[in-house]
Formats: sequence, structure tokens, C-alpha cells
Amino acid sequence: MSNLAAILAALVPLFGLIVLGTLLARAGFPGAAFWPLLERFIYFVLFPALLIEGLASAALDPTRIGPMLLAIALTLSGGGLAAFALQPLLKLNGPRLSSLFQGSIRFNTYLGIAIVISVWGEARLAVTALTIALMIPLVNVACVLVLSRLAGGDRSARGLAQSLLKNPLIIGCVIGLSINLSPLGLHPWLASGLDIAGQAAIPLGLMSVGAGLAIHRLGADGLAILSASVIKLLALPALAFAVATGLGLSVAETQVLVVFAALPTATSAYILARQMHGDHTLVAGLLSVQTALAALSLPVILSLLAQLAG
Repeated sequence: MSNLAAILAALVPLFGLIVLGTLLARAGFPGAAFWPLLERFIYFVLFPALLIEGLASAALDPTRIGPMLLAIALTLSGGGLAAFALQPLLKLNGPRLSSLFQGSIRFNTYLGIAIVISVWGEARLAVTALTIALMIPLVNVACVLVLSRLAGGDRSARGLAQSLLKNPLIIGCVIGLSINLSPLGLHPWLASGLDIAGQAAIPLGLMSVGAGLAIHRLGADGLAILSASVIKLLALPALAFAVATGLGLSVAETQVLVVFAALPTATSAYILARQMHGDHTLVAGLLSVQTALAALSLPVILSLLAQLAG
């Protein structure tokens, strides 16, 4: 089987679950109240379980935290600066510019982990967990700061700190890292339970992504959505690869960094935009269009990444 065929074989079921979630939600099954509750359950329970188990049992190299942190920071900075550079062309007001910023740097964690596991298996899970542990705080800090300045959200340092400390994904990463560094480790029974819960997070998470999508008529948002999509799905992964190469990251680190840079934006961008007075309608369009376009861009990017391993 060729690299592209193998990648498509891994991706098609993932996007199939997204489509299934969309169809079920639009059919009203099992009910309108189900999908938001499922998303909260995944976000607060299943997904942290996956991160805890992955980090607790991973063979982490502390010396790689610095290079990965620098690579992620440089990549995200490039995406954010590109969004701001488009302001003279798009003539966006503060709330709309903050939404363009989110659409240029946020990533769909559910889809990212599902892709890594489907394409490379457990071999990349430790690097993936470390990448998530570093990216989530950086992305959230950047987005909250930009929304505070441009859209009039909570500007206080306390509000920012609380939003980060309450993030269940960050909490899961901290717990997993703490267990990994402790002499006790993770008890096999607990590890098995967390693993089972983590496996459920992937298919349910993908269906919840699909359930949250909506058919969006581009209209006046078309140019902004197209611009953010080009930045997020094409320019950002190219920048991530250049940064990873320049910093001498390993093949595994480069592959995971580029995959997460190439992901469509996440539903958390919509939630944050509503909470902090951004343009949530523009974010909804970004979510739908980027997820659809990612079905075309990700196979190409993954095919190129497969060549790194020879």
C-alpha cells in the first residue's frame, strides 16, 4: 500500500465519524440536548483521561521541552502575525479581527490525536501529549489577550490565570506529568481504566465535532474565512516545518508539530468568542469551512511528512 493510500485509509474513517456526527445532529438524534452534554463529558472526563494515561506512561525526555516550546511559540507567533497583517486588506473591526486571529492559530485537539494514533499508532503519543501540554497554554493565553484588547473581554491577569488553571486539558497534562516524574508511577489497574476511557474519547470526540458544524453561507465573511483557512491549513504547517528543521527537531517531533499546525480550528474558539464578545458568527464559518478543507489538505501534508521517515 502506498503512503497516500495508507494515509487515506487512516483519515477516511476519522472524517466519516465527523460526517456521521453532523448527520445525526441535523436529524435531531438522539436530541438537541445530547450533543452539548456529550462534548462537556469528553472535554472534562474522557479527553483528560487520555492525556493522563499517555503522559504518565510515556518515556519523556526533559531536554526536549525547551526546543519544542520554542518551536511552538515561533509557529504560533507567525500565524498570529499573519492574521494581523491582513487587517489593512480585510478592514476588520476589533471583534472580527480577534476571530480571524483565533481561526489562524487554534487547533482541533480531538482530530489531531485521532490522526496521530491512526497514522503512527502509540509511537507518537508521548510527543503528542507533550506538544498539547505546551500548545494549549500558549494558544489560550494568546487568544484571551487578543480578545481582551480587541473585543472588550476580561482584561485582568486574574481572569486569564483562572481560565488556564480551570482548563481540563491543562489539568490532565499536569497530572500526567506529575505521575510520570513521581517514583510511584501509575498503577496498572488505573492505567487500564484510563486507557479504556481515552479510547472512547476519539470516536465520540470526532462525532461531537461534526455535530457542532453548521452549513455556512460565506457572504461578507468569505474573504476573511478564506484568508484564515490559507494561513491555518497551508502557511502554518509550512512555517512549522521550517521552524522544526531550523531547530533540529527529531522526525517524530517535526511530524507531530506540523500535523497540529495543519489542523482546522477548534469549537473552543466559538465558545471563547461568545464569552469575550468576539465575532462568533465568523468563527462558526471558520469552523465549518476549515474542517471541510482540511479533508483535502491533510492527506497531502501527511503524505509529505511520511517521506521524512524514509
